[in-house]
Amino acid sequence: MKSGMKSLVTTGIVVTRLFSLGLIINPLAGIGGPAGLKGSDGDDIVSRALARGSRLRAAERAVVALGCLADYRERLQIVTYPGPMGEDCALAAGFTPEVIGHIDPDATTAADTEAAARAMRERDVDLLVFAGGDGTARNICNAVGTEQAALGIPCGVKMHSGVYAISPSAAGQVIGLLLEGRLVNITAQEVRDIDEDAFRNGIVKARYYGELLVPEEGRFVQQVKSGGREVEELVLADIAAELIEELEPETLYIVGPGTTTRTFMEELGLDNTLLGVDVILNQQQLAKDISGPELEQLVAGHSEAVKAIITPIGGQGHIIGRGNQQLTPEVLRRLGKNNLKVVATKTKIGELQGRPLLVDSNDPELDRALSGYLPVICGYRDTIFYPVGYGTNE
Repeated sequence: MKSGMKSLVTTGIVVTRLFSLGLIINPLAGIGGPAGLKGSDGDDIVSRALARGSRLRAAERAVVALGCLADYRERLQIVTYPGPMGEDCALAAGFTPEVIGHIDPDATTAADTEAAARAMRERDVDLLVFAGGDGTARNICNAVGTEQAALGIPCGVKMHSGVYAISPSAAGQVIGLLLEGRLVNITAQEVRDIDEDAFRNGIVKARYYGELLVPEEGRFVQQVKSGGREVEELVLADIAAELIEELEPETLYIVGPGTTTRTFMEELGLDNTLLGVDVILNQQQLAKDISGPELEQLVAGHSEAVKAIITPIGGQGHIIGRGNQQLTPEVLRRLGKNNLKVVATKTKIGELQGRPLLVDSNDPELDRALSGYLPVICGYRDTIFYPVGYGTNE
């Protein structure tokens, strides 16, 4: 077994659930390229491309990407759509996927892609992988935006978006790094597309449509903590700047203990409880050093979004259940996994030596739901994707 996460309960100490990979294939992506049709958009393009001898190459390229993950079958669960939209590719690559949704396999549409992306987002997949071109990227962006980590397998004719791996095998290698528990950066990348009708007339009109959160191979150099206090302070200030820029109006923010979160509160000009939990709303302190029952009551009475800003315990990696037990199971269920904003310097993450972050909410079912992968803010415009595990006595 490779180093990194374990997907099965074996030691009774630290495990994570299976890595959940959402898979969406646009079976028609790129069909117009070999036929010289400058793209695959348009009602008659598919029939014209097939008449010119083009093959459905998206499925072939997706199988190449999945083939790079053969060694990880025991820790990988693929969630996909029926037939040509993913099921066939997963089976061809030797996986047994979980198939959801319904389609007409002979007439897949952009609406099918968007429905699939939304369904997988609701299933809380760790990473959404899609095979297509810029049109497919637009569909994915429409459906999930920056709320879901995603990565494209390049299959289209025109590839102006920055959300694709450089090749199908490169996509598989990035996913492999995640499965090994390696530090992988996750950044917002642009989704762009061109007007194919204009392109066929020799005019290139690229347009920005939005962004997706895309994992990349991390270029990580651990900073030495001893003797580097000035650097550490700068990194904490960068993290605080990123958090402040992301603050949303009318959202209740629960701020956990720690020096990393303290810097965030100081930058806002607010008092901070170094070893306790505070609450802010609209950049004003709503509660200081709050208890678990008080927090439950406050959260229950807030009708808008609720998020928590937390940082791992140095050396241990706990993000839940060590020093922030005020985040009770009731509070955590209201929050949900996607509203946990984890912050840490790369020095602190590096000290884990590849071990996952840990959750210990005193509710095993909840711990299992919170495990998987989470973004970790490590600086200004600097976020990595990192595994989260939990303990068990099973």
